[in-house]
Amino acid sequence: MRIFIAGIMQGSRLDNGVDDQGYRQRIASAIRARMPDADIIDPWALHPDSPAYADDLAGPVFMSLNDAAATADVLVAFVPQASMGTAIEMWQAFKAGARVLTISPLTENWVVKFLSDRVFATLDEFEQFTAQGGLEAFVSGSS
Repeated sequence: MRIFIAGIMQGSRLDNGVDDQGYRQRIASAIRARMPDADIIDPWALHPDSPAYADDLAGPVFMSLNDAAATADVLVAFVPQASMGTAIEMWQAFKAGARVLTISPLTENWVVKFLSDRVFATLDEFEQFTAQGGLEAFVSGSS
């Protein structure tokens, strides 16, 4: 099972700073607790210094991560606010036939609404779903 963790990095920032990435560990831990053999793709773990990359490296990394999202069986997106990069990853995964779980209060946002198989209002809600076996049921198609 290949699971891609998508989520806000820079959001609507005007600088090259990065929003708190702690959500990624929480998502990965919740998944590993129930599916220890899952192949988790986490762009931040792969490229933690990416906002500081020179353009000649940043562009190819950006494109390769979008391509990687399309290889996932499941994409888990953390979208507490609009995120153009996350929207692209969600689209790539959706287009490729992956199932999309989104953690976001933006339930009326069309990207969230129409690309997600299921939306959780909070990270706590996603962790509870996972702890109760919901992820396994979801990937097996029984939820």
